[in-house]
Amino acid sequence: MPRDPRQIQLEIDAARESLAATLDQLTYRTSPSRLKAQGKDAVVRWLQTPAGKATVGAVGVLVTFVIVQKIRHRKD
Repeated sequence: MPRDPRQIQLEIDAARESLAATLDQLTYRTSPSRLKAQGKDAVVRWLQTPAGKATVGAVGVLVTFVIVQKIRHRKD
């Protein structure tokens, strides 16, 4: 039995709307500016944790050590 053309058109329209909504979601989720802001926020939150603060401190000590070693090496 043949399908009703109006029903077919309604199904096509519904599929088109669903695809448009999916594309809108993908566009939002993959927005470079949104991803950049999200990444920045995650880093800032991590840096405020005890582990983040300890890591920054350790890196600071390491950099200071390397600089002091280079200065000492130049004097030799």
